[in-house]
Formats: sequence, C-alpha cells, structure tokens
Amino acid sequence: MNVNQSAPPLPPFGQSQPVYPGYHPSSYGGQPGSTAPPTPYGAYNGPVPGCQQTPPPGVSRAPPSSEAPPASTAQAPSGQAAYGQFGQGDVQNGPSSTVQMQRFPGSQPFGSIPLAPVVSQPTVLQPYGPPPTSAQVTAQLAGMQISGAVAPALPPVGLGYGPPTSLASASGSFPNSGLYGSYPQGQAPPLSQAQGHLGAQPPQRSAPPQASSFTSPASGGPRMPSMTGPLLSGQGFGGPSLSQPNHVSSPPPQALPPGTQMTGPPGPPPPMHSSQQPGYQLQQNGSFGPARGPQPNYGSSYPGAPTFGSQPGPPQPLPPKRLDPDAIPSPIQVIEDDRNNRGSEPFVTGVRGQVPPLVTTNFLVKDQGNASPRYIRCTSYNIPCTSDMAKQAQVPLAAVIKPLARLPPEEASPYVVDHGESGPLRCNRCKAYMCPFMQFVEGGRRFQCCFCSCINDVPPQYFQHLDHTGKRVDAYDRPELSLGSYEFLATVDYCKNNKFPSPPAFIFMIDVSYNAIRSGLVRLLCEELKSLLDFLPREGGAEESAIRVGFVTYNKVLHFYNVKSSLAQPQMMVVSDVADMFVPLLDGFLVNVSESRAVITSLLDQIPEMFADTRETETVFAPVIQAGMEALKAAECAGKLFLFHTSLPIAEAPGKLKNRDDRKLINTDKEKTLFQPQTGAYQTLAKECVAQGCCVDLFLFPNQYVDVATLSVVPQLTGGSVYKYACFQVENDQERFLSDLRRDVQKVVGFDAVMRVRTSTGIRAVDFFGAFYMSNTTDVELAGLDGDKTVTVEFKHDDRLNEESGALLQCALLYTSCAGQRRLRIHNLALNCCTQLADLYRNCETDTLINYMAKFAYRGVLNSPVKTVRDTLITQCAQILACYRKNCASPSSAGQLILPECMKLLPVYLNCVLKSDVLQPGAEVTTDDRAYVRQLVTSMDVAETNVFFYPRLLPLTKSPIESATEPPAVRASEERLSNGDIYLLENGLNLFLWVGASVQQGVVQSLFSVSSFSQITSGLSVLPVLDNPLSKKVRGLIDSLRAQRSRYMKLIVVKQEDKLEMLFKHFLVEDKSLSGGASYVDFLCHMHKEIRQLLS
Repeated sequence: MNVNQSAPPLPPFGQSQPVYPGYHPSSYGGQPGSTAPPTPYGAYNGPVPGCQQTPPPGVSRAPPSSEAPPASTAQAPSGQAAYGQFGQGDVQNGPSSTVQMQRFPGSQPFGSIPLAPVVSQPTVLQPYGPPPTSAQVTAQLAGMQISGAVAPALPPVGLGYGPPTSLASASGSFPNSGLYGSYPQGQAPPLSQAQGHLGAQPPQRSAPPQASSFTSPASGGPRMPSMTGPLLSGQGFGGPSLSQPNHVSSPPPQALPPGTQMTGPPGPPPPMHSSQQPGYQLQQNGSFGPARGPQPNYGSSYPGAPTFGSQPGPPQPLPPKRLDPDAIPSPIQVIEDDRNNRGSEPFVTGVRGQVPPLVTTNFLVKDQGNASPRYIRCTSYNIPCTSDMAKQAQVPLAAVIKPLARLPPEEASPYVVDHGESGPLRCNRCKAYMCPFMQFVEGGRRFQCCFCSCINDVPPQYFQHLDHTGKRVDAYDRPELSLGSYEFLATVDYCKNNKFPSPPAFIFMIDVSYNAIRSGLVRLLCEELKSLLDFLPREGGAEESAIRVGFVTYNKVLHFYNVKSSLAQPQMMVVSDVADMFVPLLDGFLVNVSESRAVITSLLDQIPEMFADTRETETVFAPVIQAGMEALKAAECAGKLFLFHTSLPIAEAPGKLKNRDDRKLINTDKEKTLFQPQTGAYQTLAKECVAQGCCVDLFLFPNQYVDVATLSVVPQLTGGSVYKYACFQVENDQERFLSDLRRDVQKVVGFDAVMRVRTSTGIRAVDFFGAFYMSNTTDVELAGLDGDKTVTVEFKHDDRLNEESGALLQCALLYTSCAGQRRLRIHNLALNCCTQLADLYRNCETDTLINYMAKFAYRGVLNSPVKTVRDTLITQCAQILACYRKNCASPSSAGQLILPECMKLLPVYLNCVLKSDVLQPGAEVTTDDRAYVRQLVTSMDVAETNVFFYPRLLPLTKSPIESATEPPAVRASEERLSNGDIYLLENGLNLFLWVGASVQQGVVQSLFSVSSFSQITSGLSVLPVLDNPLSKKVRGLIDSLRAQRSRYMKLIVVKQEDKLEMLFKHFLVEDKSLSGGASYVDFLCHMHKEIRQLLS
C-alpha cells in the first residue's frame, strides 16, 4: 500500500465531536445505508440491531456515531491526506481547539499495537476494523473497558457475561481509561490478522470527552438511556474489584457474580475472538490527533516493539515496527485538561488530603486550615498506613516545602500573630506550635497535641470557652486556630545570645582583575549599583530599607572602602595578607545608603577608573568570603555577600584551586569526582558562614573552566544562589545579568534561619534536599532563605498510621526579616492515610514525584557512578508501575502497559530527567555546566522542575493575533514543528525563537524588519521594537514568560537548518537525544519491558 494513499473514507470511532445526541447516521462503513433510528443505548462503539453485519469486501466499517459529525469533518477527497483544520505539513497537537477536553480520573492502560503500514488519515475519519461485540458496548457504557484478552463466543441474545475469568478488565473504571489490546509476547501477529477481518479484536476506546454526547455517570454527565441492569459506572465485570484512580467521589467498584446479565435489546451474535488476535490502537480520551507518517529518529528499543495503525486491505509486507507518538499520554493534554477542569474554581484547603491542581494551572487558593500548595506540595496526599505497604509501592513519600513562597497579589500574605512576652503557645513534649488540628478538652482549659497526643494546660491569658462542637468560640478570630499558614513574632528567647538581632547588611565584593575590567563588567556593575541601592528590600510600608551596605574590590589582594557619610571622598584600605584575613575598619564600612549617598556614588564612579590599567590576572576566592563574614561578625548582624567573580582562583591563598577538568572521566567510576569539591576548605568556610548568618550569592563570568563544583559549595550550604554568564559580553549579556542582579538584590530574604519539620506519630522526616546546612539530623540551617528556594523532605514510617486520624506535617521556620525582626513562620498540612494501594495511586502528584526523584538522582552522582544512578531511577519507576499493575489493575494481558491515571506522565518526565545534562551529557556540555545545573535543580520548586525537564513549545502564528492569551503549547518533539511556523521554546533558563524556513514573508517582515528568511540574523538575542500587532504580541509573550520565571531567560533566535538548531533540538525532549538518550516512545517500550520482567 502506498504510504500516501488516502484512507477509505469511514466514520469516526468515538472521536470527540462538538455535537449532540439524537443523530442517526446516513452512511455506514462508507456505504449508503438506510436511516436507522437512534440506538436505545447510544453505543458509540458497538453494533446496532438490524444493521448489516458483514462489511463489503476490502472495506472495514465502523459503528454509527451517536452524534452528528461537525461540518468541519467532511471527508477528505481521495488522494488527499487531511489534517483537520490545519494545512498540509502542520500538525495538530491534541484536540481541535473548539473542543474542551475533560481530564477524567481513571487508570490508563497501554499496550502493544498490531503491525500495519502507517498512512496519513483525516483528523476525524479513522478507519478501524470490524464492529465490536455487544459485551464491549455494554462495558463501555458502564464506564469500563474490556482488554484484549481472549473471550469465548458469547450467546446470541441479550448481553450475558461468562465466568469472571473470560474477560480481563482494564484497571480503570472511569471514562478516561483507554487501552490498547494485547500482542503475542515478543512477536508481532501475522499482518492479515492485524488488518481487520472478522476475527480481529475491535479497537478499545476511552469514554467520550466532554464534547461527546454521552458522559459516564461517574463524571456527572447524563446517564445512558435504557440501562436497566444493575451495573453502575465504575463497576467491573467479574473478577476482582477494580481501582478507580483519582476519583474520590464515586462508590467503590464491585465485582458482579458470574453470569450477571445486563439486559438490553437482542442483537446479532458477536464475532468470535481468535486466541491469536492482537488489539487495536488506542485513541486516548480524544486527546491525540490523526495517525501520521513515521517520525524521524524513532527507532525501536527492543524486538517486538509496538507499531501503529491498522489499515484494511490485502496483506502487505511487514512495515517497520513503531508505536504512534500520538497514542501515548501527552503532557500537553494533561496540562490542558487540568486547566479547563480546575483553573476556574478556587482551591479551598479545608479538606484533608486534597490533591491540588497541577503547578501549570493558574488557580486561587483559599486557606481554610491547610497550607497552600504554593508553600507545600506532596508526592502523595494519601499515604500508606504501614511501612510494608510503602515498601511494596516504592512511591517516595516526600514534601517540597517553599516556606517564603511569593503569593499572587489576590492572595493575602500570612497573618502575623503577636502573643506578647509569653510567645507562641507550644506543646510541652514535642514543641509543636499551636495549629488548627490541636484538640481542646476539659471546657477549653487544656489541649491535646495532634502530633504527640500529650495533654497540655492552656495558659490563663489564652483561655476561651468551647462551643457545642468542642471548638473554641474564638477559633475564626485567631489565625493559628483557623489557617494553615501564619507567623508568630518571636520573643527574645528565640534570638542568638538572647538579644534581638540588628538589621542585616549587604556587602558587594567585586573582582577587579584584568578579565573583569576588559569585558566591561566592572563599569557596568558600578553604574547599575548607583540606582539599584535605592531598591533594597524593605518591610511593609517602611519608607526606606533598614539594610546597610559595604564595598570590597579584589584581585590577588583585597581593598576595603570607608564610605562614612562625613567623608568628602571614600578611603581605600588594602589587605595583602590573604592567608590571615581581617577587616581593617569597623566604623564607616557598613553604612546607611541614604546617609552616605554622595560618598557611595563617588566610590562607584572611581572604581572602574582606578583599575582601568590593571594587568593582574590572578584572583583569590576563599579569603574574599572570609573577609565578608568577618565584617558581619564585627558588626554583629546577619547579611548577604554579593560576589562577582571571573576566573579560577589560582593565586597563592587559602582555597587555591587547580584546573582538574577532564572529560575522559565521563562514564567512568571516577566521574563523580567532577561533581565533588576539590578541597574541604570551602565546607569549613561555609559552616562558619552559616553560624554567622552570612549568605553568599555568587555571580560567575567565566571564559573557561572555573570549577563551579567547588566555588558553589559556600553559596549552596548558606542558602545562596549561583548565576553563571559564560563568555560574558556587555552587548549580549548585559540585559540578562542586570535583570538577575536587580531581582536578586530586591527579593525578600529571611536571614539566620532554622527550619524544623514535625510530623504526627507514625512517620518522621528522614532526609532533606536543598541549599542549606545541617549540623544535626532535624534542623535545617539557612544563613539566608528567599522566596524561590525550596527544601525537599522525605518521610519514612516508624509506626503504623491510622486511617481515621490521618497524618500531619508542621513546618516551622525561625528567621530574621529584612527589618531585623525575629519571626516564626508556620505551615501545617493534614494528609489522608490508606490501607489500599489503589488509594495511594489515586492521590499522587507526578510533578512533585519527579522533583523529588531528580533531586535524589542529582545528589546520588556525588557518590555513585552516573550509570548506577540512572539504573536506580529506572528500577524505582518500574517498581512503582509494576506494583500498581499487580495490585490495583484487574487481570489483563501482559501485552498491555497499564498506568495509573495520575502517574501516566511518569515515564515521559522520568525520561527527561534521565536525558538531562547531569545524567547524560552531550559532547558540547562542559563540566562546569553540569555542576551548575546540578546545584540549581537542588533547590528548585515543582513548577521550575516541571518546565526545566519538559520545556514549553508555543506555536506563534497559529492563534489569532488579537488574542491576549498564551497560544496553546505543543509537544516537545521535532515532529510537531512545521516549517511554515515560528515557535517559542522556554525551560525556565533558556528561551529560543525557532523560525521555519517556509515562514511567510509578511511574518518575517513584521517580526524582524527584514524582507526574507535568509536575512534574519541567526543567534539574534533581541527582537526589534516594531509597531505592528504581531511584533507587539510576540514581545509581550516573551516578557510575560520572563516574568513567570525566577531567572531572566536570554532569547536566542534559531533558524531552521542553521548550526544553532542542534542546541534548540536538545530541548525537544520527546525525541532521541544526540547523547544517546531514548525517545519517549522507546523509553515507554523499555519501561513496559522492565515492568513485565518484574511481574514475571
């Protein structure tokens, strides 16, 4: 069969169509047919009584759809491959934009696919095999799917069901559970069977999306007419009870006794199942577009890998085996469905164990007793009651905590509670703070701690009567009794040396070696600081910031500056004894900006001139940090050092480093040394910094190797940040550097912080990931903590949990605010506990799981070979999915891959982590880049890891120019790129504008102000400011993307088939990577193989 030959025109198989019930089709299987009355139970996947049973030779036929096809779905003329409303060569990702997709919870079975030539087909008109059996019709109607297991011939009348073993049900009881049929293990079936003669198994389909005329009762849609049998949606047919992942509201599924019948009008005898028949391709939830020609670079990862797309006709030679990328779970679709379903309603935190909307969904939070998901996200909101169950499932129990997260303007910041000199009320035994879960007893005179069950007295000044429900009558007047997050003002007992802290200080430490001066960095920085110092962080409505500032410059020696307000000119003091660092002046080093404005401006004007003719190329590094810390110690305050550094510190001094970059170590057992610091001196220094409350932010401007792994140790352990601008050039990198600097200086920071996570009896915090220091096993110490940093905490069981009482977490952060006020910020979260694995799998959050797994792996590379770390991740993922398959999915053929609904994206996201530069570097990735990304990911939040590992790809010319909303994203694969379009790709650190070679001349003119594609400058980093709608829209979109991210994303314009395109393709994570990373399709096959091995 010719690949471009058009498909025989056939009606759709349950495609999503925005129309309504009551339509009777006028043609059937491409043949004119009599107008049949509407079927009594609106099957969209089964035979209609009275219709012709055998299709004409060579033509496969499909059942009547229970709705009218929209006008746009007219059949394509013969010979023309239609792509819905998109032009030839354009690819539609997911459903047509007119159809709103519903994300229904339900498990997602996948399996292998029969072989067939792949043909271009119209979007809606997809040919499939023979009509399905009555059993399948009814199964579909009840919200269930029957898998591709073998079933005996069914009786000709009624809809009887044989013994439970005869039908292997798919694990899902909800409309979204689509599945593939099975294939004989390790081999593909003979092609004639795969090509739709009567014995072949009909395609299994997920229940209709929102736009279809029937919705399963479980989803709240109208019930199907004429369903008189006892089956409710969510009930299985025979066999063990089935899980209903993610659907809390439905009744638990029940198994029907063998032989239970569901009555309906008599129908013709269904076709026999052949024991060797393969199943058919899934079209999951209407969410994938048409079948298309083979995708470049998609090889098969193991023999017998599945392929796509059965086509009726005479037997053909075997085509190459492949699985259709459109038939596997799409991150874009899941994100889109969640936005549609959960973006409009506020997320109210009053209910225990609620799974929040995805991080990619914009939603408002109403705090009613549990902390907002902006502060805490968990890998699962329903945790196993026993450690044995947790070990069996292998799902890590972890929370990603962002204690000082910034909130959108519509949400109120945590209330500050002042209990006066007595301080916050706490449990006497476990020291947990008062929270909404504490139980008041004895008329309000005592309270029982919800964490350790200790009974405590209520102090007289805190006493209040209880109402008839046992709740205090002032509960809603006190934030600590009614909200999940709040702050207490700390008393002097919570302060160092029992005295209140001074306001913090910022010290700017500037490298003035030859490289820094020559690149223009020093002049640019000094110019910027003149105005930036007016924007230091301040508390609430304060007129000016309480933060004091100081200045140091350095190369091989250090220069301190006295900028006291009474001086006419700044004074410089040089310290050349870098081995024994001290601060040569106290008075006049740290000053108030507004008082010393003139002297500071004079200093910043003079620094570039003073060192303009320097020939000094060597620098020191550790003594600079030491000097800053000593200055803060002398001033008895906490603070932050801003270091601007350019080269490997090779001058004779403590912390001197040598160049140890060695690419030959990659993929050897010694590769881990590349991520470890060269010397222990920096850990010791970091420990001293933390004790003083001295946080370090490092801005690096390297032209070659600078050993980021070692230089980033102090920023990492003090809660600071590292920014890296390789081969810095003022004209290209100025905007990115200045934007990062402004943001870094202005952001609100908590200084000298200690964080502790308490849990209720049964679980405890055992492991911590992030940018901090720990001197014991419970306290996370942070010299500084800003609103972008997270601390990830893993929990383990130490006792049995109780389903009724659930589990509680309380995160308490003690810190000094920018104004020097000591505060306690408290976040509380209640989780459910379960005795059924299905409940665990129904309440997981894949994005948080991936955040944890990436951090776990990125820490693992410090001590283990990278290959071991990768294998550990793959094994854990396979164990998680195999446990689900074994314990929660109903029995079905081993040829199916069955994924839990809320984890169906685990394989694609995990593959992205495995292919990342840290775990699988390409030839162009430097050792410094890997160390930089490794420490960056360690403190990322869930939203940042989500877009970092799976970048967003936005087509710019598809949506109307006047539309103010972001264009819908497409999947990150080269196959999705049309050479007539322009795409924007972002991952939180990089921003690419990809321009197709056939893009319209008018578009090129509107965006780049040049007349043709060839005149566009490749590598351009700024779009010209032009007065036309397209230019305004694209520049506006770029600005809005940058505003969403914590770091400035520099734009790079990439032309199709230009040398820069290799860099761009590195971020198309669903494809094979040049460094050997598997494509999504291949990895899914590999995962399936791993699961089957575990199960067998």
